[in-house]
Amino acid sequence: MNERVLGLGGTVDYEIAWNGAVIEELVGLYGIGAAELDAGIPVVDERSLVVTLLAFLRDGVGGERFVASSDIVEAFAARFETRITLGGTPVRAAIAMHSLGMSSLVHLVSIDDHVRALLPEGIEYVCSATADSTDPHLIVQYAAGAGVRRGELDLVAPHPNRIIYTNDPPNRELVLSDALATTLADARVFLVSGFNTIQDAAVLDARVEQIRRHLAELPAEAVAIYEDAGYHEPAFSHVVRDALVDAVDVYSLNEDELFAYLGRTVDLLDASAVEAALAEASALIPGTCLVIHTKYWSLALGETAADYADALRGGIVMASTRYLIGDGHTAADYARTAELPEKPEGAAVAAELEARFGGRLVCRAALVLETDRPSTIGLGDTFIGGFIAALTPSRVRA
Repeated sequence: MNERVLGLGGTVDYEIAWNGAVIEELVGLYGIGAAELDAGIPVVDERSLVVTLLAFLRDGVGGERFVASSDIVEAFAARFETRITLGGTPVRAAIAMHSLGMSSLVHLVSIDDHVRALLPEGIEYVCSATADSTDPHLIVQYAAGAGVRRGELDLVAPHPNRIIYTNDPPNRELVLSDALATTLADARVFLVSGFNTIQDAAVLDARVEQIRRHLAELPAEAVAIYEDAGYHEPAFSHVVRDALVDAVDVYSLNEDELFAYLGRTVDLLDASAVEAALAEASALIPGTCLVIHTKYWSLALGETAADYADALRGGIVMASTRYLIGDGHTAADYARTAELPEKPEGAAVAAELEARFGGRLVCRAALVLETDRPSTIGLGDTFIGGFIAALTPSRVRA
């Protein structure tokens, strides 16, 4: 039985290659103006998808949005060069660990021939689905400097990022396999993720209660990790937080999710601003250890923070490797990335935060990454894969 169990659902992803000219054509086709750009409007057709996409691009941020129909995803993706990959936090984390020769077991809620063909050999799975289904997730990735100029619009992305659009019934239901309890009997790490796509309060309550029972039955030495995400129903994130914060060892989120909790953005290179944000975040998420991973640094805060110093570094190196190489990165790529220097501005903030918080905080700086073709898809998933790999290094295969 595998000692790294990663849940709770995987996806089939349509990754489109950014093409500003196509986006500009759609702006003209739908007569989209600057004043209506809003990342929060319902995505009910292709026009509203483009409106939200442009708002994300303008602000240089990422996110995940529900779309009214998978037909919208299919129609939009057909306009671009598209690559089919596997996604979902547990699957991408498993693939990241696989690059170092590490085995894992993923819990899936859907299955089809794409999954069977693309899931690397050595990654085991259990699945709750009783039949095949395909509900693709559209992932739009853009680089810093990507632009859209049409009519009154003159947008340039200040940062690279990605947006996910999806209508995925199996992940909305997130039915758990009866085999999950058995797989957890020997687990050293259990990753919990995927509640963010649920849209029914009763379903959410039922799934969270099931996971709480599984967490309570983990072996005493096991580490339980919750990885946050962009919720389709924002209020549901607080339901999950309140249910799991005292049941997991690590509560992990990225900068966008941190900002969502705080209701504001924070200058991540201002140690005083970050200190204030951490005080507020700790009150909102009073867990044993809070992990926050950002483009400048990653940190662990709490009574057990020191236990995760190497894991933070592992997460940073793994996510950085994906950023530079994309799919198919290897252990040799990981080793080369580990030799890169730290970002000086990130290192300065990390040192200042550690001095201010003492032993309750460990912070590691991001690395200097230079590439004209960054991969921004799955970086958080890959971070958590590297984080878990560093927690269980004895299991690396020769």
